[in-house]
Amino acid sequence: MINLDFSTLKDEPRLLLEANLKPLQGERFQPTGFPDLGAGRFTLPDGTEMLKVESEQSVANRMELVCWDDPAGDLITCLRGLPYIKVLTTQKQMFTTSILEAHRLNSPYILESADTSFYDQLQRETSVDDGGPVNIAGLAKVVFKYDANAVLHGVFIAKSSLAGGRLRLTRALTGFIEACNVRVAESGGVKNDRVNPSGDTAQGFGNVPFHRTEFSAEKITAYFNLDLALLRGYGLPAEALDLLTALALYKLQRFLTSGLRLRTACDLGLHGSLRVTQPDGYTPPALDDLEAALPSLIQACALKKLFAIPPVTEVEYRPKKVKASAEPVADETN
Repeated sequence: MINLDFSTLKDEPRLLLEANLKPLQGERFQPTGFPDLGAGRFTLPDGTEMLKVESEQSVANRMELVCWDDPAGDLITCLRGLPYIKVLTTQKQMFTTSILEAHRLNSPYILESADTSFYDQLQRETSVDDGGPVNIAGLAKVVFKYDANAVLHGVFIAKSSLAGGRLRLTRALTGFIEACNVRVAESGGVKNDRVNPSGDTAQGFGNVPFHRTEFSAEKITAYFNLDLALLRGYGLPAEALDLLTALALYKLQRFLTSGLRLRTACDLGLHGSLRVTQPDGYTPPALDDLEAALPSLIQACALKKLFAIPPVTEVEYRPKKVKASAEPVADETN
């Protein structure tokens, strides 16, 4: 068993890390795209052309995804025992989980089901007096109990029936990828129809030309920020803080080693090693050491009864019946 020592971080407000990346083949890559915007380009005051390769929201989802064993339908082996919500079909088959859902505990498959067992439990454990403030530290303990990952990645339960829609934890682990000094690489192609090249393209027939905008860059960097002060402010027990710190470091390192195929035309690799930029002199545990230590850290939290019992809370997803409207609905399309 490996014991991790995080004592040098006990008074640090942030743990900041970064890593250089590069395309595994060639020089071109395709960044994330945003609706009605396209690629997230911006210019520094000195004129340097920059590009957002991957957003904070996407990196958070990818850091969760690399911790999931899809064939087994469970967390990867070293993380089993962590709490999460499992959503089942009416046939008792796994439908989704709070680990896989972008909104985590706020997933509609968890909170909008006709099965209100977890919703009712959450309402009891997060209740506040009318007009009173939300106890954020108390909320963090409840979220840690049902899905420890959601304490790291944040959650916003915007339902008026749950503390007036004010149940919100800020993201404690943030990651994003930027490219520096970028240049556009335009290309394209044609979808060929070997039967009827002049067919109706609106129906999917015929030859269809398309364009693709990719980029090259002088440098691509992944950045990570673990807000240690925020986690300490929740007043969680020492066992929980150690687990969350180790889990954060494990997730980001596993993402860098196995989760960087972001898109078909964006397959990146780690170029060099992970660097700590704050605090000076700190060296994070290696990925293998974190993997070896996590089971005992999870067990320590379980022994302190910080997790739900059993740790995996099951919810059956049954769509709610929509009540028929007594009045005709106005047509707002005209």
